[in-house]
Amino acid sequence: MLIAPPEVRLPSRDAVEKAVRELDRRLGPSKVDVSEAGRLAHARDDSAAAGRLPDAVVLAAGRDDVKVALEVCETHGVPVTPRAAGTGRTGGAVPVAGGVVLATQGMADVVDVDRHDLVAVVQPGVVTGALHAAVEAEGLFYPPDPNSLSSCMIGGNVAENAGGPRAFKYGVTREYVLGLEACLMGGRVLRTGRRTIKGVTGYDVTSLLVGSEGTLGVFTEITLRLVRAPTEIATVLALYADARAAAAAVTRVIARGLVPRCLELLDAWTLEAIRRQGISVDPRAGAMLLVEVDGGADAPLDATLEALGETLSEGGQAIDVVAAQDEAQRARLWEARRMLSMATRKLTKYKLSEDVVVPRSRLVELLDEAARVCERERVRHLTYGHAGDGNMHVNFLWDDDGERPAVDRAIDGLMRATVRLGGTLSGEHGIGVSKAAYLPLEQGPELIALQEDLKRVFDPSGLLNPGKIFPTGHRAC
Repeated sequence: MLIAPPEVRLPSRDAVEKAVRELDRRLGPSKVDVSEAGRLAHARDDSAAAGRLPDAVVLAAGRDDVKVALEVCETHGVPVTPRAAGTGRTGGAVPVAGGVVLATQGMADVVDVDRHDLVAVVQPGVVTGALHAAVEAEGLFYPPDPNSLSSCMIGGNVAENAGGPRAFKYGVTREYVLGLEACLMGGRVLRTGRRTIKGVTGYDVTSLLVGSEGTLGVFTEITLRLVRAPTEIATVLALYADARAAAAAVTRVIARGLVPRCLELLDAWTLEAIRRQGISVDPRAGAMLLVEVDGGADAPLDATLEALGETLSEGGQAIDVVAAQDEAQRARLWEARRMLSMATRKLTKYKLSEDVVVPRSRLVELLDEAARVCERERVRHLTYGHAGDGNMHVNFLWDDDGERPAVDRAIDGLMRATVRLGGTLSGEHGIGVSKAAYLPLEQGPELIALQEDLKRVFDPSGLLNPGKIFPTGHRAC
């Protein structure tokens, strides 16, 4: 069951035909895909948002292709939807107004890795996991690690300000973007930011573009900050009877001043999904914490691991606390965590995942609220996520189309509870299409109006990724 496209202005058939002909002439037919198969492949992303079939897909190979596409589409009044890997969860890469999908996956060069300045320069189509491998080969480290890192791309990560398990210690994508080259509608090219760590010249346009969900500009080159790679890593597994006990352990870890790079919580239904994938988990466990710490010669892990073990076991609530014995065991634990989204999809016919965030001190209240609204609406749910920074993925599960109204009410209840607890609607997935209707819960009309004004400065005609972030009205279909 999909979320229907929002109410947006559609281009005329004549405008589309003129734009496609000009694109074909200026870029060449190999870069303008009008086949049904090609258009269908770019009509959806990894969300429940339904788009309209695009009229053409531009397969950009470099900045000049992006520039031409945005110039031509501006001239003819045709909307453009930027797309990297299409792994987004809120419909950010879905062409809700048809028109042209501007695909940047062909722009996949790691332009530079500078060991002295700790900088990497990449194109938007670089797969995140490939960037990790490239910089780690130089003894360096790019911390952001969205769970889809084997397939998602840096351009999309920057557009959504992606996070991941390591965000608790290292922060999210925005903390690592030093500069951007971006093309605006009409073909203007901006270079924002710098190559240095410090810099306060003018407005911070780079930070504005990060997380703008493809609504302000299309990235063609990205300058990233790197850090030195840790030389020691250890992963600890802690099992508890229920999620409340696990959440209490998270509070103790933070209160003690420990800073793991990852602090993940999995509830009972999530553990059941893992068990169904053939991974053995103690049947007594109704919740799990997956905790990872790192360090080096100047910060050995022995004392940290001892303190972590004591803190996780405190109060006698832990069923078991065990450290991975080798790299292979570590890898198996994390593979199970990264496969959770796919594993949970197998439990029911439909699934929607909401990545809400609350202050860490209110994590238990969030879990209680999620359980309360789902019990009230009789909707199945499971929860897992980045407990260290309060970013939890509440997944709603159902099999019958007739259950969808109850699911919608449960999601609405979760969003309202999140804001009431001092939280925010999204930690890393963005707003896109699927959360646009809820934006007024968190932001007042003056703030939304100011952001819409900013959108018009960058994109006066409203042609770049229309229908995203701001509420325009849509319905389930």
